[in-house]
Amino acid sequence: MEARLREKLEALTRDHELLAATMATPEVAMNPDVYRKHARKYAELSDLVHAFARYKHEEAGLNEAHRVMHQETDPDMVELAQEEYNRLKISLAKREEELRLLLVPKDPNDDKNTIVEIRAGTGGEEAALFAANLFRMYSRFAEVRGWKIEVMNSNATGLGGFKEICFQITGDSVYSYMKWEGGVHRVQRVPDTETQGRIHTSAVTVAVLPEAEEVEIAIDPNDLQFDVYRSSGPGGQSVNTTDSAVRVTHKPTGMVVICQDEKSQHKNKAQALRVLRARLLDIKIREEADARAENRRSQVRSGDRSEKIRTYNFPENRVTDHRIQLSLYKLREILEGDLIDLIEALNVADRAARLAEQE
Repeated sequence: MEARLREKLEALTRDHELLAATMATPEVAMNPDVYRKHARKYAELSDLVHAFARYKHEEAGLNEAHRVMHQETDPDMVELAQEEYNRLKISLAKREEELRLLLVPKDPNDDKNTIVEIRAGTGGEEAALFAANLFRMYSRFAEVRGWKIEVMNSNATGLGGFKEICFQITGDSVYSYMKWEGGVHRVQRVPDTETQGRIHTSAVTVAVLPEAEEVEIAIDPNDLQFDVYRSSGPGGQSVNTTDSAVRVTHKPTGMVVICQDEKSQHKNKAQALRVLRARLLDIKIREEADARAENRRSQVRSGDRSEKIRTYNFPENRVTDHRIQLSLYKLREILEGDLIDLIEALNVADRAARLAEQE
């Protein structure tokens, strides 16, 4: 291991020990906000520190095996030491790579809950039906991971599709998994309404927003305009006898958020503000990322909502993620929520790209 890397790891190990000592002091232990801040940093460093400890333990074993190889006179002992030396040399190379990956800064939003907006694009009713397919896919994925889904707003069609649907996913590290889903999802299949058996291509846009806390995004009440009206269902018919639907307009940006799925006007208003804060945080994140790196588009997640990120080809039972050129021939399993292979491949590619930028 090069000296610069070792020095950095040793310094972070000392930081980890200092944080543990600081959290044990009465001043910090009795201040929940400060303690929570230190505990979060301590947890972030723990994996790295433990991995470095394993590396140093194996490094000591490698040095001992090297000593035996050169000082021992018993041929059997020398042979055993040589085998141990070879094994540990391979293991240490893998552990060093693991440490380099752990040094890549973590996305500060990874632990956040997430708001997902799915909108039908080109393709009419077929796009709306595929939007419903994607909502079901994410619902099943969330179910498997023990997450909770809450629909915040939806605009259904008469055939069971969605022109748009907005929902929140809450649970452990939701954004770290879902952030890869933002972009244009293209579907190629024969619609049920197609009599000639021709394959149609449709598109659906997915926006994935980390949920913003009020302290992160402060909204001036004077910048908001609220309108209330009766909720509507498929075809435009009224589904409520009271003015419970809420439309919030953010005057500085012109951003409009509508929530109507709750029967309570107050609940719809609260949900609309959550969506608005998430959208404003998303804009802030994008602006900061653009300011930090001009080469952002070369990274795995460009964040461009107009970017075609994935194709679902039904005739070939194929799903292709265009960002990493990965094709999996298990479309039906993926639509049933088996997304983990895609997400893990994207995570690996992203870490490798960010690691290369650091070097």
